[in-house]
Amino acid sequence: MVAGLAAADPLISVIVVIDADGSALDAIRSGARDVVVRGAEPDELRAAIDRALRSARHFLPAVPQAPTDQRPSGLGSTTGRIITVVSPKGGVGKTTVATNVAVGLAQRFSGASVLVDLDIQFGDVASALDLEPEYYLPDTVQGQARQDPMALKTILTEHNTGLYVICAPDSPIDADSISGDDVGQLLRMLASEFRYVVVDTAPGLSEHTLAALDETTDLILLSSMEVPGVRGLRKELDTLGQLNLRAERRQVVINFAEPHGLLGIADIEATIKAPVDLQLPRSKAATDSVNQGVPLLQSGGRDPLTKQLRALVGKLMTTGDGDSLPIPPAEITNSEQPRAGRSRSTRASAAEASTAHAPKVRPRRAASRWSRTRKLVVK
Repeated sequence: MVAGLAAADPLISVIVVIDADGSALDAIRSGARDVVVRGAEPDELRAAIDRALRSARHFLPAVPQAPTDQRPSGLGSTTGRIITVVSPKGGVGKTTVATNVAVGLAQRFSGASVLVDLDIQFGDVASALDLEPEYYLPDTVQGQARQDPMALKTILTEHNTGLYVICAPDSPIDADSISGDDVGQLLRMLASEFRYVVVDTAPGLSEHTLAALDETTDLILLSSMEVPGVRGLRKELDTLGQLNLRAERRQVVINFAEPHGLLGIADIEATIKAPVDLQLPRSKAATDSVNQGVPLLQSGGRDPLTKQLRALVGKLMTTGDGDSLPIPPAEITNSEQPRAGRSRSTRASAAEASTAHAPKVRPRRAASRWSRTRKLVVK
């Protein structure tokens, strides 16, 4: 009966009343928009009706949307933010960044964040979060889940931080069943139900990545400090500009940053013709985190990489929501505390006085090797 009503008219919202020991999943799979337990309180029934009404609105005829700058953002908005992590090269830490950003947002807004693994053939989000999903990405773009947000939510995998996850297919062969249109529709549906949708992608600009970029509001461009990575990032920025795939907000992030490498941040900025917004230092903690399946922001460490990842989450929140993520007091080290007996202004004046007359020393470099490296970058 439920399946017949749902098939007859998508605007019909069916709410099933079940016994306390009944199966809600069977009802959802049959086409019910929601379920309530027999004898539920009036508030629960009212909430179920509201959810069913919101779901039915997805099938109403499309209406013209207001310009992007006139739409509300943040909590209470009709559309959540889609944060996509991309890189032209593999092995630069996209999954590490994506999982930590998603976990950081979930810690701030529990139940309001979802992570999608769009590295469809070889995605590692499930491993990075130590998950054993029952359903995968192909399950979310077919059947009732493709049309009904409530059905979709029943097949999401939940992480113990309150983050919801859609994992890449268990077999690379299943990737052929997912199209770019499937990705776009999935992300739009998720954005209608979640405040934050974080997307991890495969290297390069595949059909699925381009479909995600079409829906993206916040773009994280990731690269290492190596010559091939920087050159690839420049090409990717140029390509996105030519395709007019410019997100509302953008963060350029350099991973495995080393202060004494042959390439400096100034050289990278000159090559990609864009500022670097954040540097993530090389850290053994990242390797341990991946091997253990526990993101750094979940373990709550105090190493430099964890602090920078938390800063990235704070940038994303501040840029879009006017709300920043505070750093817990335990993560403020002694070096960040002002010393007693001297004000900051006094210390700053003393530092300026001590360096005013100091001779400038030009750092030594292997000149020929440095010249060759720069030529490679700016080609």
